Amino acid sequence: MTTFLDYLVVLAVAALLLAPSLYGTARERRIDRQLRKAAAGRSAVHSTPVTRSAQKSSSRSTVPSTATW
Repeated sequence: MTTFLDYLVVLAVAALLLAPSLYGTARERRIDRQLRKAAAGRSAVHSTPVTRSAQKSSSRSTVPSTATW
């Protein structure tokens, strides 16, 4: 009986250690599925790719730095 309890304790500790990792993996897979679904829906709506012109560094607005070093 004591051997059975030892195995049970080891399994319980292993489950406690693995639970956050398994939860995170399941969450990541769910997010990936949602992103794929959204990308598929977006590609169905936009049949032509959207082209954007590259922003030149000189066209960026300049904001004075407030860092005091």
